[in-house]
Amino acid sequence: MIRCLKILTFLPLSEIDELAKLEGSELNKAKEILAFEVTKLIHGEEEAQKAQQGARALFGAGANTDNMPTTSLTEADFENGEIAVLDLLLKTKLIPSKGEGRRLIEQGGIAVDDRKIENALEKIPASSFEKGYVILKKGKKIHHKALLEK
Repeated sequence: MIRCLKILTFLPLSEIDELAKLEGSELNKAKEILAFEVTKLIHGEEEAQKAQQGARALFGAGANTDNMPTTSLTEADFENGEIAVLDLLLKTKLIPSKGEGRRLIEQGGIAVDDRKIENALEKIPASSFEKGYVILKKGKKIHHKALLEK
């Protein structure tokens, strides 16, 4: 990563040398700087700042869901006060098919409000939307908010 900072950014070498001294979880700071600098080179500073704010909102302490991709659901999407997890994933376009959804669930790749889904036949009750939405996670990096419109 330090090599990439030297090759791909215009940061002063003294600053890169300081980053090279970081260890363990402190390395995430260097990774964040590398991501920002490369994004700035390719897309400009404004877009790099937007990307950095989005990443901090999702992955930082006290994640913020305001800028998260969102799909609105209505009462009509629920049957007997529940929605099948596969139907929810299809509605939010997180999966292209129910078969793909089943595979992801079997591999442990789907979570609803930080609870791993273990059964493809599971249903999510409307009561799970008491705060107005649920957060769906596909893998580690794809987050989506399912909003229940009343």
